[in-house]
Amino acid sequence: MASVTSLSDSVQQRLAAALSAALPEAGSADPLLRRSDRADFQANGMLALAKKAKANPRELATQVVSHITTGADLIQDVEVSGPGFLNITLADRAITQNLAARYADGDRLGVPAKADPGITVIDYAQPNVAKEMHVGHLRSAVIGDALRGMLDFTGEQTIGRHHIGDWGTQFGMLIQYLIENPDALSGETDTDGEQAMSNLNRVYKASRAVFDADEDFKERARKRVVALQSGDKETLDFWQRFVDESKVYFYSVFEKLDMEIRDDEIVGESAYNDGMPETARLLEETGVAVRSEGALVVFFDDIRGKDDQPVPLIVQKADGGFGYAASDLTAIRNRVQDLHATSLIYVVDVRQSLHFKMVFETARRAGWLTDDVTAHNMGYGTVLGADGKPFKTREGETVRLEDLLDEAVQRAAEVVREKAQDLTEDEIRERAAQVGIGAVKYADLSTSANRDYKFDLDQMVSLNGDTSVYLQYAYARIQSILRKAGDVRPAAHPELELHPAERALGLHLDAFGDLVFEAAAEYAPHKVAAYLYQLASLFTSFYDKCPVIKPQPPKDVAENRLLLCDVTARTLHQGMALLGIRTPERL
Repeated sequence: MASVTSLSDSVQQRLAAALSAALPEAGSADPLLRRSDRADFQANGMLALAKKAKANPRELATQVVSHITTGADLIQDVEVSGPGFLNITLADRAITQNLAARYADGDRLGVPAKADPGITVIDYAQPNVAKEMHVGHLRSAVIGDALRGMLDFTGEQTIGRHHIGDWGTQFGMLIQYLIENPDALSGETDTDGEQAMSNLNRVYKASRAVFDADEDFKERARKRVVALQSGDKETLDFWQRFVDESKVYFYSVFEKLDMEIRDDEIVGESAYNDGMPETARLLEETGVAVRSEGALVVFFDDIRGKDDQPVPLIVQKADGGFGYAASDLTAIRNRVQDLHATSLIYVVDVRQSLHFKMVFETARRAGWLTDDVTAHNMGYGTVLGADGKPFKTREGETVRLEDLLDEAVQRAAEVVREKAQDLTEDEIRERAAQVGIGAVKYADLSTSANRDYKFDLDQMVSLNGDTSVYLQYAYARIQSILRKAGDVRPAAHPELELHPAERALGLHLDAFGDLVFEAAAEYAPHKVAAYLYQLASLFTSFYDKCPVIKPQPPKDVAENRLLLCDVTARTLHQGMALLGIRTPERL
């Protein structure tokens, strides 16, 4: 891999050197660099530096400019504006040479990996055993998968953890119901994951109805939970059957989502069962948790209820049972002490934010989270229907995730078929899956995770506007241009003067690596989506104003423009891949 220094970094280094020469007492201070409408970059920060040096900011800026060498290698021109801003224009040669270096590096595009990568455990895609996945499971899976792609690209070592709901009261309820109603699943030999889960889901609903209505059954179900936690063979056999059938179903849904879920990364609540008593003991012995009304709890000065009474984190119930807090705390111990994680990311519903705030604080008090380990709860908003309310079926039921995905693919097939010119039916079906699933993912990821968003398939599969379909067609269009170029191949010609549209596209391409690192550090996939949409828009403007094939420009101009096309295509492909979205070669 050949690392390529971004133009912004090169300019920053040149400015820092000039500032050091003009104002030695400034030390290693860097002027703040940002994109500008008036020039390629604008440097500010002179006001603060001048105040510190008791100098006039405009005079200081003028001194800095006197120490900047301009020319074709990097900075073509720099001028002082306002009270001390520097407007910087880059040389065309520098832009073209930078793109050529990125082109030569293949799919990495010259983006370096971290010098000091850590280990990040990402907790995402957390379905529940014996329950069908619904639209509420979509965001955790899609956002978590994108975060992992982004972090992997920066060189971070990521470990996935799918903390599936495979333990607790609901399993005592379900197992007890099946023991008392052995014919409830009789004859259900269908090995299809979706159908098997539908059968289990039906039985789950029936057992829940009895549980809610019959106090005697509720008590028997609770005793069955104790049997499960104690390792009773009959109970465990039932439980294992539910887990195995559910996994087959989970994999079928994640396959539709075009996501790879590794079996060794599915580590549900049950995996921490044996460690929870130790967690409770350590918390009590260190005084982090105390007994209150028979339960083991942790109190917080700043967390209180409506009556101003403290709201505790319950580690162990008065009856000796453990809840979510115990399993989450035990998971932290495992992830930090055994997996050596330096960062923990939890992609969970924003409504669980208070729970994780208390869990993280408890872990820090216990010493399991240290200054060397960060823990971040990436709470996400709700998927809304067109009416702005939580997405439901007409009957008021939660929408099944596989139904939603199937509809997205079907709708995408109509779009692909309408535009297809030389695709077979098999190719149309393949592209429809890539376009439909990509549309669902992009609509989610182009919205800041903590915000709600409306699920509107008509908008998602539109060829116009900020959609993945627009980006996919931009990529396919470039591939078509490269195929039609014939013997003319991409090649850099730094001696050529660039059209403003070429400059704008080239500068945006150069910012890809910096943008990905920024988005990864902030856990912000929507920033990658915004960058890619702007990239596709800039390419459209470039292609409209700068002929590549027809009318045929001079060969050196055509080669230079094909270089821009190729680097744009690679950047679109890599950027979309980070978000978990396919880029078909033909559409």
